Amino acid sequence: MSMPMASSGFYENTCPKVEAIVQKIIAEKISLAPSLAAPLLRMHFHDCFVRGCDGSVLIDSTKNNQAEKDGFPNLSLRGFQIIDAAKTVVEAACPGVVSCADILALVARDAMYQIKGPYWPVPLGRRDGRVSIASESLTDLPSPFDNITRLKEHFTSKGLSVKDLVVLSGGHTIGTSHCLGVAVRLYNFTGKGDTDPSLDSDYVPYLKSKCKPTDTTTLIEMDPGSFRTFDENYYTNVLKRRGLFVSDAALLNDYETSAYVKLQAQSHGSTFLKDFQESMVKMGQIGVLTGSAGEIRQYCNAIN
Repeated sequence: MSMPMASSGFYENTCPKVEAIVQKIIAEKISLAPSLAAPLLRMHFHDCFVRGCDGSVLIDSTKNNQAEKDGFPNLSLRGFQIIDAAKTVVEAACPGVVSCADILALVARDAMYQIKGPYWPVPLGRRDGRVSIASESLTDLPSPFDNITRLKEHFTSKGLSVKDLVVLSGGHTIGTSHCLGVAVRLYNFTGKGDTDPSLDSDYVPYLKSKCKPTDTTTLIEMDPGSFRTFDENYYTNVLKRRGLFVSDAALLNDYETSAYVKLQAQSHGSTFLKDFQESMVKMGQIGVLTGSAGEIRQYCNAIN
């Protein structure tokens, strides 16, 4: 197990204004581009699931190494320029002190807050990893095509509970996906040109109107009607069998996850927001490097 994280006061003496600095930058950036909030949350998630929350997803490939960000599941990540912008301002204030892993964790939280989503405490003190390998993104990240057994394995292997799995899936209440993520369910589910029977048949024509069979680039809302709003509407959709991904539909195939979906679909969001805050704090501490492990990167896209 990794070391416990330090408190939010980790930089009290070395960079006391770090949270305020990041918050100001993110307020500016997200007010101009609110659609980047969901990708920044996803980037933090993708970072933490591969080698822990160590900023390894931010590293660029070199001629000798294909890095995580060039692994297939990460090719659709967006918002790296926001992390770099925050790092630049933090470096100007406190050179060589704050890790990129901490900045990414703060950015994800502040981006959610800017779109009136949940706000959670971010313990600080992560160090940056020095290793980033594209192939690990394929093995370590949960996939939108995973069934419930596989999803539970992914989460429990990271020290997260089955409840965390269904809570964090609720992050799909905001943002978009490429049609690529749903094409197989619509057009070729078992390889015979068929549609996934677990999709609401009344919903299929709508999805097909948005996503043609060979379309990989069009963006489709994950929570139609409220994809800009952080709410419990995702669970209502899943319960209606209108979750976009196989992994969304899979939440109905387990007693514990389906019970939570039903609970949230019938509630008014306050427990979901509280649960999401708690699960994000847990997720943000997966496999962190602390103390003298790792390094404090000067630039987030390259090891020192």
